[in-house]
Amino acid sequence: MRYTHEHREIQQTLKRFIDDEINPHVDEWEEAEIFPAHEVFKKLGNLGLLGLTKPQEYGGAGLDYSYSVAMAEALGHIECGAIPMAIGVQTDMCTPALARFGSDELRRQFLAPAIAGDMVGCIGVSEPGAGSDVAGIKSRARKDGDDYVISGQKMWITNSLQADWMCMLVNTGEGQSGAGGNPHKNKSLVMVPMRDGPGGKLTKGIEVAQKIRKIGMHSSDTGLIYFDEVRVPQRYRIGAEGQGFIYQMQQFQEERLWCAASTLESLNHCIQWTIDYAQERKLFGSTLADQQWVQFKLAELKTEVEALRALTYRACDLYVSGQDVLELASMAKLKAGRLNREVPDTCLQFWGGMGFTLENKVSRMYRDGRLASIGGGADEVMLGILAKLMGIAKR
Repeated sequence: MRYTHEHREIQQTLKRFIDDEINPHVDEWEEAEIFPAHEVFKKLGNLGLLGLTKPQEYGGAGLDYSYSVAMAEALGHIECGAIPMAIGVQTDMCTPALARFGSDELRRQFLAPAIAGDMVGCIGVSEPGAGSDVAGIKSRARKDGDDYVISGQKMWITNSLQADWMCMLVNTGEGQSGAGGNPHKNKSLVMVPMRDGPGGKLTKGIEVAQKIRKIGMHSSDTGLIYFDEVRVPQRYRIGAEGQGFIYQMQQFQEERLWCAASTLESLNHCIQWTIDYAQERKLFGSTLADQQWVQFKLAELKTEVEALRALTYRACDLYVSGQDVLELASMAKLKAGRLNREVPDTCLQFWGGMGFTLENKVSRMYRDGRLASIGGGADEVMLGILAKLMGIAKR
C-alpha cells in the first residue's frame, strides 16, 4: 500500500486538529478519566473525518479502507491511547455493519448523525461472562409484537457513558444456544438508542451500573451497562435475524486492522522520545545513547515496528481488493499487541526512575498499550484463529 497525496492531506488535517484541539487537553482529560466526546466528535465530523469509508448519501466520503488505515495511523499522534480508541470505536468498530447491512432508515437515523459527529456510538459485544468467547453472550431479545424486549448486561463498553446508541449483539433465537444448539446462528445485531436524544436522558430500562476504572486508557469512558426489558422496534435489527455473529466477525476484521495501524506512529513516538532522552542523559562519563546495548535495542524495536507496518499495509491492500484477510489481520493484531507491550516496557527501562512517574509519556504508553493484547480479541484468540487457518487445530 502506498499513500497518495489525498491520504497525506487527510493525515495532515487530522494532525493539525490533534495539535490544536486534543493534545493540549490530554493531561486534563486523563486526570478527569473522561473526555468530551460529543464536542470532539462534532469537530471531527465538521472536518469530514468520521465517515471516510462510509456511503456518500449518509454524509461519508465513500473512500476505500486504506483511508481508514491512514486515519488510524495519524491518530497515533495523540499523546495517549484512550482518545484514539474512542474515535476508532466511532469510525471502525460500531459503524461498519450498520453501514454495510443496515436499512436506509437505520442508516439515516444512526449512521448519518454519527458521521456528522452529532451522535456518539458504541459497540456492545462483551459481557461479564463473555469476552473472548463471543458465542457465549447471554443478553437476549425476545419478540413482543413488532418489538424486541432486551435484557442483559454489557461490560467493557468504550464510549458507553456518553453514547447515544449501541450496536448491540444479542441472542434473538430460542435460548442461548439457538436452534440446533448452535450459538453462532441465533444472534443478531440490533441498534439500541441509549438516550432520548443526543446527550439526553438514558432510555427507560437502561442503567449505567458502573464506570470502570482501569490501569490505563484513563480518558476513555468504559461502562458496565444493564438492560432491563428495554423495548426496541424489530426494524432496528441490522440485516437478517440470526446473522449477527457473522456481521460482528466481519466488523472485527476491520477493528483488528485499525488496531494494528493505530499503533504505528505511537510506537515510533515512544522510541524517538527515548532516543532524545538517551542523548541528553549523562552517566559514566558519556550519555545513555552511547551505550551499545541501548543503540542496538532501539534499532531492533524500530525494525519490529516497520515489520508490523509492512504486514498491516499488505493486509490493507488485499482487503481493499476484496480478498479475505482474516489470517493477516489476526497476525497484525497479534503483533501490534505484543509490540505495544515490548516497546514501552523497553523504553521505560531506559528512562530509569523517570519512566516510573505518572507524568512521563512513555509510562502512559506502558499503561495504555497493555490493552492491545486483550481488547478486540486477545492474543490467545488471534493465535487460535491462526492455528485453525494453518490446519494445526480443529475448526
